[in-house]
Amino acid sequence: MPRCFIFAAGDFYGLRARPEPGDLVIAADAGLLACRQAGIVPSLLLGDLDSLTDPAGDGIPLLRLPVEKDDTDTLAAIRLGLDRGCREFYLYGGTGGPRLDHTLANLQCLLFLRRRGARGWMYGEDFLWTVIENESLTVRKTVEWGLFSAFCLGDRAEGVDETGFQYRLRDAVLTPDCPVGVSNHILEPEAVVSVRQGALAVGWELPPLCKR
Repeated sequence: MPRCFIFAAGDFYGLRARPEPGDLVIAADAGLLACRQAGIVPSLLLGDLDSLTDPAGDGIPLLRLPVEKDDTDTLAAIRLGLDRGCREFYLYGGTGGPRLDHTLANLQCLLFLRRRGARGWMYGEDFLWTVIENESLTVRKTVEWGLFSAFCLGDRAEGVDETGFQYRLRDAVLTPDCPVGVSNHILEPEAVVSVRQGALAVGWELPPLCKR
């Protein structure tokens, strides 16, 4: 099953997972600049082109979207990836920059994916985000004393367990009005976060990329 790589217009900090032959690679508007930086030719350029002034010259198929629309360019790319059978999504350029609203929108996009049987991974600066709902996730420690955070996506998340962390949770309730899940630390080689009922955005620290 092909994977989908989406390059959005936020900050690009380098590749963690690289597309392979057969994967679908979508540049969402100015995400094309990150593709160029990474030396990757996308399968498709998609967007309303409101943040990309020079889309020409790459010879990449273009799907131009209207400026006035309900979906962000990133969500439109996600829908396309789902339509083409992808169930594993890697999002670069989904965080950072001056648009906190787009970072929040992209966290919601991770939940959009999870509720459609897919998994999204969003890379920030030495940090990785995903969403879990009514399930468990094993997180491997790759950084000594590595940071880990979990936030409720919804009214409440019940039955939250965190094992293998500095601060353990057992059958806890997380709500969106209290950030009690921020800034934990991974202690064990493999830590586990689970939620019995509800959705969590979870993120953890990655080793720094070697800068060339």
